[in-house]
Amino acid sequence: MLSQLYIENVAVIRRASIDLREGLNVFTGETGAGKTMLVWAIGAVLGGRVSREMIRTGESKAVVSALFTQIDPAVAARLEELGCPLDEGQLLVSREFSLDGRGSCRINGRPSTVSILRQAAGMLIQIHGQQDNQELADPQRHLRYLDDFGGHREALAEYRSAYRAWRDLQSQLDSLQMDEAEKARRMDMLAFQVQELEEARLEAGEEEELAAQRTRIRNAEKITSALAGAKTVLEGTDEAEGVLSLLDTLRDNLNAAGRYLEELEEPSQRAEGIYYELEELSSTLGELLESSEFDPRQLGEIEDRLDLLYRLKRKYGATVEEMLAYLEKSRRELEELQDSDARLDRLAGEVEEALRRTEEAGRKLSALRKTAAREFLRQVQEELAFLDMPQVKLSLAAREKAPGPDGMDQMELLIVTNPGEAPKPLAKIASGGEMSRLMLAVKNVMAGREEIATMIFDEIDTGVSGRAAQKIGLKLRQAAQTRQVICVTHLAQVAAYGHHQLKIHKEVEAGKTFTQVDPLTREERVQELARMVGGENLTPTALQNADEMLRLAGN
Repeated sequence: MLSQLYIENVAVIRRASIDLREGLNVFTGETGAGKTMLVWAIGAVLGGRVSREMIRTGESKAVVSALFTQIDPAVAARLEELGCPLDEGQLLVSREFSLDGRGSCRINGRPSTVSILRQAAGMLIQIHGQQDNQELADPQRHLRYLDDFGGHREALAEYRSAYRAWRDLQSQLDSLQMDEAEKARRMDMLAFQVQELEEARLEAGEEEELAAQRTRIRNAEKITSALAGAKTVLEGTDEAEGVLSLLDTLRDNLNAAGRYLEELEEPSQRAEGIYYELEELSSTLGELLESSEFDPRQLGEIEDRLDLLYRLKRKYGATVEEMLAYLEKSRRELEELQDSDARLDRLAGEVEEALRRTEEAGRKLSALRKTAAREFLRQVQEELAFLDMPQVKLSLAAREKAPGPDGMDQMELLIVTNPGEAPKPLAKIASGGEMSRLMLAVKNVMAGREEIATMIFDEIDTGVSGRAAQKIGLKLRQAAQTRQVICVTHLAQVAAYGHHQLKIHKEVEAGKTFTQVDPLTREERVQELARMVGGENLTPTALQNADEMLRLAGN
């Protein structure tokens, strides 16, 4: 459950540390005191959208944190898998956001992301605001209610898998079923491209080799001159001795002296080795000189080949390797088009079989939904009767449609608010008060299917008063027997049923407005309920009535 909420610099809230307990916690206060800000803050710390406009005027950042305790072991295991291990059985989540748009998220002191925060939140808490009444009018939500209520996760996953396979095959079939003229044009273009690339006889790496050959040919004179000069240095000329001749003389002198000095044996061997190495080098230079005579016509052939590669690269790829890959791809597509008639027949059969499997899974899912709908309507009807709406009747309009991402069903809840009327969609007939009670009924029915430990209702009693409000309070108190419930309300009849009541009020200090959140004692609750019913003039009768309301509610 949510044990503590800390808020700093959010709207009119400068700093608030709110302790929450088991059972039904109700927040009351004047309109504009900041009740809804509390719900917004909880949503923000659990991964909801934040806005710089929510930062208190004059401040640079806002901070919200929430402490969860008494977490169910199954939920704790799923949080562990998500990377959110508990710390001594507790989970502390916090979020900070600033005027410059920067923000941070932490779980038990460790950096986290908004995405993980949101996933963790879905296991711990549910927030039901006034906007949920509008969602109730959306027929697409009705289908989700039935799937969640009936536990159709596996059947829905099986259907969606079959549906995706069918759509993929259908997409392949559609791409093949081009008209004959377009098919002929495509085949002509592919045939031309394949022929052009095949005739080029492309080889991987040839462009680099041709560029190197062109460089050698263009610099043939410089290469020949340098090689000849190096060979002359080694072998000498008629006018001057070369290095080899001088080394030969050096070698003879070292050998002659070596007859008398043993120390010259190793230097003589080194000189001998150097001589033979340079002699081999001279031979290599001679071979290079013989092969360095290039035919000028060869340069023209290389230039023509490189020009062809350049023109092909502009059409088929930036490198020879990319052009070869394009050639292979074009060959396959051309073969597929040439064989398209046979493929069409084969693919059409696969599409037909995939559609059959999709429809089979869809009908199975539809049967489950219709079975779940009967029990869902019965339970919601019981809840509505308790909430002083015994005349209201719910029904389900269901018809089959073409397979879609969520099945083959078009289902919508219909309502009759007065006997003798025809069933109509919720959005067209239900009043604000009726929608509020209907939403509470649906949430109560759905609550039994979920492991969420904390439920928050933000003004679920909108448009309701009197006896109906009292029934809403009682229903919220009953729901709080198995989970923590937090409710923001304007109605004394609802607030009286809270196990705990917190008052939100504004104070002005030094010309600035601040919101305070204070837990109320029973005596303070009597005064607050009397104020909610009769205004600021607290008469003895009003106080007596408030005391009676608390007593009848079990407080």
